[in-house]
Amino acid sequence: QVQLIESGGGLVQAGGSLSLSCAASGRSFSNYAMGWFRQAPGKEREFVAAINWSGSSIYYADSVKGRFAISRDNAKNTVFLQMNSLKPEDTAVYYCATSLSTLKGSYYYRQSRNYDYWGQGTQVTVSS
Repeated sequence: QVQLIESGGGLVQAGGSLSLSCAASGRSFSNYAMGWFRQAPGKEREFVAAINWSGSSIYYADSVKGRFAISRDNAKNTVFLQMNSLKPEDTAVYYCATSLSTLKGSYYYRQSRNYDYWGQGTQVTVSS
């Protein structure tokens, strides 16, 4: 059974940092792209960041560029999201996901419909 389990969410003051992790089990995801999405109350799920299988291609939403960093450790089947300079508008449930489609580009990996497995999400709350 394939599982993606996020951890690391919590409550932080504006300007602070949090580090999210997403551990995959059930199969190896070392050959596939991984992404982070978020969903705030009353809003649609939105793209945050994505990384290809090797880490050589990384994509960010404009709203988090320069503040967030995505990385992965294929040996541990884990993807990370380091979030710095957090803002109240970053408050959301953060989801990790994996796309089994390879050799795609930025536009493809920014679309949630192109991901095949999803985690249950972890809450990030940034207070002002």
